[in-house]
Amino acid sequence: MDKARFTAAVERYQNMVYRTALHALGSPQDADDAVQEVFLRLFRRGDGFDGEEHLRRWLLRVTVNCCRDTLKSPWRKRRTSWEEIPEIPVFDRPEQAALYREVMALPEKYRTVLNLFYYEEFTAREIGELLGVDTSTVTTRLARARRRLRERLGEDWQDE
Repeated sequence: MDKARFTAAVERYQNMVYRTALHALGSPQDADDAVQEVFLRLFRRGDGFDGEEHLRRWLLRVTVNCCRDTLKSPWRKRRTSWEEIPEIPVFDRPEQAALYREVMALPEKYRTVLNLFYYEEFTAREIGELLGVDTSTVTTRLARARRRLRERLGEDWQDE
């Protein structure tokens, strides 16, 4: 992959990869590390993509795998509570911050499907292919995540 194509891919997909990693890992620092690892793997792989959609799906698949590897790492055995995480994104409205905190409090499997469904706009079938699970598993995780958010946020939760 030449430098121009690699740079274009990084500029185009960096935010998508970061969001996915942040939702999976729950830590901005770990998400940054995952982004670097994903794009390093892209650089090493080079060309061989059938188009932009193939590249996009490959990046998401590698991101999910990289996050899973990070979560399995012995270094992750010592967990940090949500309150100890120093850096949280700044939101325009307070309800956005509340929703973000509640989503980040969910287990990783729910955060990942919520991110891929709502932010990356994948279908349940596509998410199942990316994560290597059945479509029914994805829809179940989405339903459970929505239910948990509805319970925690009460009337503020609007699933549109």
